[in-house]
Amino acid sequence: QVQLVESGGGLVQAGGSLRLSCAASGRTFSSYAMGWFRQAPGKEREFVAAIRWSGGSTYYADFVKGRFTISRDNAKNTLYLQMNSLKPEDTAVYYCAADRLSQSRLAATASLYDYWGQGTQVTVSS
Repeated sequence: QVQLVESGGGLVQAGGSLRLSCAASGRTFSSYAMGWFRQAPGKEREFVAAIRWSGGSTYYADFVKGRFTISRDNAKNTLYLQMNSLKPEDTAVYYCAADRLSQSRLAATASLYDYWGQGTQVTVSS
């Protein structure tokens, strides 16, 4: 089992940047594909980005392509989400998640992830 703790959220103006981190406990972090999701008030949780265990392949939702970058440092047991050119519509709670059953699946479906962090709030003002 792995425990995930997100950090790095906050309030930023439109056009600004934030870097989210997701610290994982346990020695199996490098065995999991990982993902970022977000949930805005009154909306369903939606996929943002995913990365394979090695970091060699990534997959993004269309609305973040070219603005967000997912990466990982397996030596530090940490997942990252660099967010640039932020928009008010990016306001949401951001969650990291671990796919226990696959190292390479780049899943965009929340139900395919087994472990979740508690989330970190990102607020983008106009």
